[in-house]
Amino acid sequence: MNGPLLKVENLTKHYPLGAGFLNKTTPVVRAVENLSFSVEAGETLCIVGESGCGKSTVARLLMRLMDPTGGRVLIDETDIASLKKHALRAFRRRMQMVFQDPFSSLNPRLTAGQIITEPVENFERLSRKQRQALAADLLRKVGMAPEMMHRFPSEMSGGQRQRLGIARALALEPSLIIADEAVSALDVSVQAQILNLLMDLQEQMGIAFVFISHDLGVVEHIGHRVAVMYLGRIVELATREALFATPVHPYTEALIAAAPVPDPTRVRLEAPVEGEVPSPVNPPTGCAFHPRCPLAVERCRIDIPSLTPMSDGRLVACHVRAPAAGVNAQPVVAANSSLAVR
Repeated sequence: MNGPLLKVENLTKHYPLGAGFLNKTTPVVRAVENLSFSVEAGETLCIVGESGCGKSTVARLLMRLMDPTGGRVLIDETDIASLKKHALRAFRRRMQMVFQDPFSSLNPRLTAGQIITEPVENFERLSRKQRQALAADLLRKVGMAPEMMHRFPSEMSGGQRQRLGIARALALEPSLIIADEAVSALDVSVQAQILNLLMDLQEQMGIAFVFISHDLGVVEHIGHRVAVMYLGRIVELATREALFATPVHPYTEALIAAAPVPDPTRVRLEAPVEGEVPSPVNPPTGCAFHPRCPLAVERCRIDIPSLTPMSDGRLVACHVRAPAAGVNAQPVVAANSSLAVR
């Protein structure tokens, strides 16, 4: 089928808060605001940002674990946000999720083999021989011995449990996997093993990933494109190479500058950001980043910037760096081109 595998249009999620006795208006938490992006088959789109920016809410909306306040989520041009119970159930086979905690996301009373085959048995009946063959095959794919199917999650290491979670996600042969902080709970050496496993599986099976993380080192290793979120909105969307070589949005610069550098001889880009993240209940007017932005001008305090295409194909929401009119843009400082944060 032509077109992207996943297409998100103006996705929005608000959580209403209880109104006071004398307050007739109900305040809302603006968790996600008008997100739009797409993911091609076999591509990895990474979503990054500070804690509380709405990344995990996006994951749940994409999986239809919650209903959006507005917008559309299309899988092969079918809007799953509007599907009813039985029609949505059929689409569950197309998309699966790998959760952050590899222990709490697994049923401790089931063996590894039962955990892997349970999703399939929600759709079709399997004989005992078929269940064992399926579990053994998937365990091999994720680098585990077939004999592990008889163990319980409590008898496994953190890395083994995360591999088990990946095997479970693969059981239905999905086209899309949402990975929400899938390696953040693991040791660095185990993280590398899991990331390489995901990349190998993608190459073999053509799976698309939406990989949500706050770790820029992980993102640079696994991503094809990167979407940077701030307070529920995407502020920059670019290829991995372009984003890390020349970040354009001031918030992207600050994120990369804040990432630890393992080599003390490498030069860091200084992009200090002062102040706290604003409340999603009462976000600032105009650009949400303007109270902390060193480049903010008067227009930033009034108008919400839209994602504007740049000459290299990236999208940036910034009145200063990427004005919609295309004039009076402040050039990306030369220091960005020599940024050596990896």
